[in-house]
Amino acid sequence: MTLFEVWVPEKTVRLRIDGTDRDMERGDDGWWRLDVPEAGPGTDYAYLLPDHDGALPDPRSAWQPEGVHGPSRVYDHSAFAWTDASWTGRQLPGSVLYELHVGTFTPQGTFDAAIERLDHLVELGVDLVELLPVNSFNGEYNWGYDGVCWYAPHEVYGGPDGLKRFVDAAHRKGIGVVLDVVYNHFGPSGAYAPMFAPYLSAAGSNPWGDSVNLDGPLSEEVRRYIIDNVLSWLRDYHVDGLRLDAVHALADHNAVHLLEQLAAEVESLSTHLNRPLSLIAESDLNDPKLITGREANGYGLQGQWDDDVHHVLHALLTGERQGYYGDFGSLESLETVLTGAFFHAGTWSSFRRRRHGRPVDRTRIPGHRFVAYLQNHDQIGNRAIGDRLSATLSPGRLKIGATLLFTSPFTPMLFMGEEWAASNPWQFFTSHPEPELAAAVQNGRRREFASHGWAEAEVPDPQDPATFERSKLDWDEREKPGHAEILQLHRQLIALRRSRADLSDPRLDKVEVWHGDQYVVMRRGDCAVAVNLAAGPQTISLRAVPRSVLLATEQGVVLQRDRVELPPESAVVVAFR
Repeated sequence: MTLFEVWVPEKTVRLRIDGTDRDMERGDDGWWRLDVPEAGPGTDYAYLLPDHDGALPDPRSAWQPEGVHGPSRVYDHSAFAWTDASWTGRQLPGSVLYELHVGTFTPQGTFDAAIERLDHLVELGVDLVELLPVNSFNGEYNWGYDGVCWYAPHEVYGGPDGLKRFVDAAHRKGIGVVLDVVYNHFGPSGAYAPMFAPYLSAAGSNPWGDSVNLDGPLSEEVRRYIIDNVLSWLRDYHVDGLRLDAVHALADHNAVHLLEQLAAEVESLSTHLNRPLSLIAESDLNDPKLITGREANGYGLQGQWDDDVHHVLHALLTGERQGYYGDFGSLESLETVLTGAFFHAGTWSSFRRRRHGRPVDRTRIPGHRFVAYLQNHDQIGNRAIGDRLSATLSPGRLKIGATLLFTSPFTPMLFMGEEWAASNPWQFFTSHPEPELAAAVQNGRRREFASHGWAEAEVPDPQDPATFERSKLDWDEREKPGHAEILQLHRQLIALRRSRADLSDPRLDKVEVWHGDQYVVMRRGDCAVAVNLAAGPQTISLRAVPRSVLLATEQGVVLQRDRVELPPESAVVVAFR
């Protein structure tokens, strides 16, 4: 027996199944229900609304085998044969994250193909793999942020069973899975949920259109739609955490913010499942309230992305100062971020032309709540040509960046291929089948970068299949000269971070930084990291006498009592005992 349920509070709805349209019964709560005993798993169905021609998929559909415009299919979550009963989870503290896009991680672009590369991640030392959004979107390939069927994994990737196979396989390898989810907007094609109920609010907007209705009339069920989706990924797909996209675009004026409500319900589920579950926010607010405990009047999330770490490292290593990099790039800004997580912490932002952010309490908020990175999908893909750091930086500076990242007090994250300095770009790509939408994306992208001085011919066409193909990893590069040594360094850094407690210590108030002419030193307990950014060798004061070199990015490091002589563009990690 299958119970069909759909929330349609202000109009009538009928169920179409097996070619027959059936009346449903409306409850006082605005939900329409109908038991269909013969409709087992694999049955296709859809809904009919009086103000729309044609049948529509279920807003809570778990399976869209014919795409976002096709019928929904009944899916039985209990039918999958899990093998991870002994899995106890992976907490965010102490972990190394690895961000990947299923469609470009392998030539095949599927969950099953990604499983074949899990051994690489194990050898690298990854604890949590973070998948870019996998819920259904219109078209074959896309970054994933145009999702419209929030409960249904994209069929081209492998659908719901494919995602479960990936999670199950990752757990067998000892790797947890974090899923990127988008609750601040629906994609531009196939977004039928707002036809059923007021999922969107005309009272507010964000860069993608109308805001999701989190605090207006009938918003309780909209909030439940999001919360139930969160719990489903964690419970039904055994996912270990979620990265919440652009939470600053969640317009919620309730006394209890949606994020706080999410944290409370996820904590309850975590207690029941007896394994850690993490919620990680992407936010441009620089507000530590998100990761402050609920008992201290915060939202209680486990982590948040820290763009300030990226900005300061990127600007320092590349010399770029345009746009939002304008305030970053000095050694002073590096010191500020390494010891306080945020650079803009109630300070003037020249890009925003106002004060921005709030200071982090360094004695109470641990660094592991900040996810730090040199590269991620946004910071690569939203460049005009999608160029990685490896296209710009010398090998020496790439190694310096990696060393600072993995010896910092934050939770480090890699973007797929970064570990071997992948040479392919990762560009913005879409496959919208609607000509008008495709043209709008093409023209919008060109106009955006033309305003920054790029010629239109230089900006890749998001709709060109070659743009998508160029963005796929070349796995054969890993063992080639110029790539193998970068991969080996990342393996060594992750292993060193794991072997020396001082290098994973999250206490921000224990980090000491000093710097001079093109050099910086970061003291981490009984370890220190010294970096020479200059084109020539430098002798740098360590302020104490080291006993050994734990790691050097280049040969020729010389210890001189309380100093170290470093080759050009190099870094060293030393131990004082």
